Amino acid sequence: MKQRGFSLIELLIVVAIILVIAAIAIPNMLKSRMSANEASAISSVRAINNAQMTYSLTYPEVGFADNLSKLGAPTSGNPTSANAGLLDWVLGCTSQPCPKSGYNFSIVNPIGTPIISGYEVDAVPQRVGQSGQRGFCSYRFDTVMTDLTGGTSCTTPLQ
Repeated sequence: MKQRGFSLIELLIVVAIILVIAAIAIPNMLKSRMSANEASAISSVRAINNAQMTYSLTYPEVGFADNLSKLGAPTSGNPTSANAGLLDWVLGCTSQPCPKSGYNFSIVNPIGTPIISGYEVDAVPQRVGQSGQRGFCSYRFDTVMTDLTGGTSCTTPLQ
């Protein structure tokens, strides 16, 4: 009587091949996810800058928003300078930093009182080397700058 099926050696070879393929694929997948998170962070910093421009034109007596919640959606009623409805609920969260796609976003260093004439947007990875490698900053409407170590000391122009 001849038995059908696979021998233990054959199964071990198949498992070993699958493990080798996984060992090659997983690091590439993690790098792809970090790249996607960084692209999302850059886009979000630009969206915050655009929302800031609209906010300053809509509320000239206030200037720019000094935190992201002021750019977020109103909890009820019409938009006001406290909740302008210019960003979605993810970026316009109720308290900074606002997490999105592996990054934390904040508006920091507002300049001027009572009219805010300047600000900085910071986007830092939640886990450097896992959710993103670089930090991103924008000073008012200047070019988005990067910190290659994942912090907020942005000195390298985005390329």
